Amino acid sequence: MVDILHRIGVKDSSADVVFDALTTLGGLSSWWASDTSGSVDVGGVIQLRFLPGGFDLKLIELTPCASVRWEVVDGPAEWIGTTVNWEIKQDGDYTIVLFSHAGWKEPVEFMNHCSTKWATFLLSLKSLLESGTGYPDPNDVQISNWH
Repeated sequence: MVDILHRIGVKDSSADVVFDALTTLGGLSSWWASDTSGSVDVGGVIQLRFLPGGFDLKLIELTPCASVRWEVVDGPAEWIGTTVNWEIKQDGDYTIVLFSHAGWKEPVEFMNHCSTKWATFLLSLKSLLESGTGYPDPNDVQISNWH
C-alpha cells in the first residue's frame, strides 16, 4: 500500500476554524468542490462532484479540532477503500494540517495526478483560511485532462 502525504501551515487561523473548513458542507464547498452535499455526521456520507466526476466519502472518525478520517465508498476504482485523513495541530501562529490519502494498492499514474490535485486543493484551503477566498472546483487549477 502507498499513500499521498502533504502538509500545510495556516497562519493566524485557529484549529477550530480549520476543523470547520474540513467538516461542514459550507467549508468543504468553499475550498474543495462547489457541488458538495450529504451528511457530515460520523457514519454519514458526503458527495463531492467535480467537472470530470466525483466521489463519496463516509465519515468514519472525528475528533473535534484534531482529526478527521473518511473512507472512500464510491468514485474512481483506485480510490474505493482508501482513506482521506486530516490531522490538525497548533504550532505558534500556525495551524498545521497534515494530510494523507492512504491505502492505495499501487502507485499508478492516476496517483501522481491525484497527489498534484490534492496539493492544489490544500493550497485552496490555505487561501480560504488566510484570505477568505478558496478555489474549489470548478475554479481550481486545472493540471491535465483528468482535471
